[in-house]
Amino acid sequence: MAGLLLGILAGISAAQEVGAPLAITTERTLPKAILSAKYETKLTATGGLPPRTWELIAGRLPPGMNLDPVSGVLSGAPTELGQFRFAVEVSDSQDPPDTRTREFTLAVISALVVEWKTVPAVTADGIAGSVRLANHTANDFDLTMIIVAVNEIGKAFVLGYQHFIFAAQTTVPEIPFSASLPQGDYTVHADAIAEVPENNSIYRARLQTSEPLATH
Repeated sequence: MAGLLLGILAGISAAQEVGAPLAITTERTLPKAILSAKYETKLTATGGLPPRTWELIAGRLPPGMNLDPVSGVLSGAPTELGQFRFAVEVSDSQDPPDTRTREFTLAVISALVVEWKTVPAVTADGIAGSVRLANHTANDFDLTMIIVAVNEIGKAFVLGYQHFIFAAQTTVPEIPFSASLPQGDYTVHADAIAEVPENNSIYRARLQTSEPLATH
């Protein structure tokens, strides 16, 4: 008798569930992933008749990531930077199954980003410019930043140097640099090294001017 009652209640529950249309509720733009870092987010749906099944039907996931067909969990450690667009279909357990599709976008970004704020340029007696930084991780960085100008015979001159604790999930809008230089043709290099002692991680980012800068 108890088993019969449980079966009736389960049938009522399933009927109520089917009464709601199947729908994917996850936003089209997924949380950003960090290159080589563990990532996990769950695609969700409501309505239809559980259990539901998830399938990648178009586009591609970032290399190193997978979609679990049962749970809808997207996980892994991406190995390629970029914007990835893909379509996913969810099916319920009706016969025939009801299905819904949605396109998603997932951006894979660098943990440490260095960009020119002001592109290096020749001044009256040398070279000047600035960089901006972003820490996209959940860890504080022990950051070393050095900018050098290397002339045509390989001699390097320091334009700027910084060493500081770079807080998690923050940006540094601008770090200026400049120096007086002898006459020559210079390529400017900006190198950032971020260490996370807690997990022995090291992140690197680098910039270089595309054309030599001639000082007079």
